[in-house]
Amino acid sequence: MNTNSQTQPSVSVGDYLKSVWEVAGTGAASTKDVAERLSVSAASVSNMFVRLQEMGLVRHERYHGASLTERGKREAMRLVRRHRLIETFLLEHLGYSWDEVHEEAERLEHAVSDTFTERLAEYLGHPAHDPHGDPIPTPEGMLEPDRNKPLRDVEEGEEVRVSRVDQRDEAVLAYLGEQGLVPGTAIRVLEVRGVDGVVTVEGEDGSVHTLGEPLTRSIFVRADS
Repeated sequence: MNTNSQTQPSVSVGDYLKSVWEVAGTGAASTKDVAERLSVSAASVSNMFVRLQEMGLVRHERYHGASLTERGKREAMRLVRRHRLIETFLLEHLGYSWDEVHEEAERLEHAVSDTFTERLAEYLGHPAHDPHGDPIPTPEGMLEPDRNKPLRDVEEGEEVRVSRVDQRDEAVLAYLGEQGLVPGTAIRVLEVRGVDGVVTVEGEDGSVHTLGEPLTRSIFVRADS
């Protein structure tokens, strides 16, 4: 995954590639979803999709969105790896909280080299996950299989462990951190309300939390085995 710095894409191109992957993985990302992710206009996204296709980084089909080519995926994974390693470093060594690291990593990821990224990985002991539980791609751009499921899909009475939190909102992350609902925390599902998606869980310390449907979609868990 090492890339000569002279051939690396621009900041804006890198941000678009990363957003396409975050929205759709190996599938097709819609103009609307990428526009919302980057807080830009749909017209700007459409124009960039055309440019990215000309660069050989995406396959773009009008009305069907854009999907990454193999080259585009390599570039996206390179940035995702760098971003998640930086988040881990900020949390573990610079006193940042988990709700602060994303925006700081967004700024820093374009300012460092692949050499720095790999030395940072070595310094951190080659972590497998970032502070939010997201897997860190290998230097070759590989990701571990996703065996997580959203909390909303858990049955009443199940004992599970929080494995990943798919949230960027700092206020939401701060709230979940205050409640102790972070990756690694064991919880027991007390109630699942099908009518509105509300889930009630009990934490390791006996605390009880009632979570609305938006949170139960963004908290991912694994069987506590």
